[in-house]
Amino acid sequence: MGLQLGAIVSALGGELHGDPALSIERLAPLQNAQSDALSFLSHPKYQQELAASKAACVIVAPAMREAAASRGAFIVAADPYLYFARLTQLWKAHHARPEADRIHPSAVIHPEAVVDATARIGAVCVVERGARIGAGTVLKSRVTISEDCVVGERCLLHPGVVIGADGFGLAPHEGAWVKIEQLGAVRIGNDVEIGANTCIDRGALDDTVIEDGVKLDNLIQIGHNVRVGKHTAMAGCVGVAGSATIGAHCTFGGGAIVLGHLTVADGVHVSAATVVTRSIRKAGQYTGMFPIDDNANWEKNAATLKQLHSLRERLKALEKAPQKK
Repeated sequence: MGLQLGAIVSALGGELHGDPALSIERLAPLQNAQSDALSFLSHPKYQQELAASKAACVIVAPAMREAAASRGAFIVAADPYLYFARLTQLWKAHHARPEADRIHPSAVIHPEAVVDATARIGAVCVVERGARIGAGTVLKSRVTISEDCVVGERCLLHPGVVIGADGFGLAPHEGAWVKIEQLGAVRIGNDVEIGANTCIDRGALDDTVIEDGVKLDNLIQIGHNVRVGKHTAMAGCVGVAGSATIGAHCTFGGGAIVLGHLTVADGVHVSAATVVTRSIRKAGQYTGMFPIDDNANWEKNAATLKQLHSLRERLKALEKAPQKK
């Protein structure tokens, strides 16, 4: 069941150059698109792929108008990637399957939990006592919302998400560990998406807070009493240790780590695999990776790196030494 180009532009805007009645049967990347597909050009460096593409129509930026015209139908949009994102939403809505039960029969919901009438609860989900689920929120299969935790409106939690497991709080005593009971909860704002098998721990005393619009990928660990600011996005396998505060509109590449009790300002972008070991007070891009190399070279560089402190001290001593005339 395709969509005509005219219907797409009518719904999403843009400037169509081509037959409005042309039916689009699928969405596809430039290099794989066939004559029934709609694709997009996100960056000028892929212009060569644009010329070779068999796509029925391509979404392009104004600067790519002439290049697109030389190959066939196209839609001009100020931001092709954003346009394509909205197109995927339109496409999904157009091809939506009939909805199943709003609450799957296998879900377990405590009588004292509050689930909005428009929320959807998937198979084998658990919503514990005192938990609250907001309007339009969807829990996919095997999601656990622990006691007293709150999930806002229009959120999407993918399979295996756990909200409100105990934070990792332990006090050492005579060679053993004494558990610190985690007495807070988790509060999640509106329009938050949380990827598969991501875990967000409840606070020890205060709540762990995920603000509106946050997007978390799969396999992320958010420790107890962490606060993540509005519209921050984290890629897979990010770890945030307890009591860290992350600002708004930040991004974290895959595998990045933030140590506990640190503060990260608004607008900070942390590269993949970077370990944040100190607070970041100023917006910007931060990277802490040690570059990959041939192993023999890497070992030599690592050995040199270990000597930097002693070399620094020797240099300072030389600078303080009396100069011979």
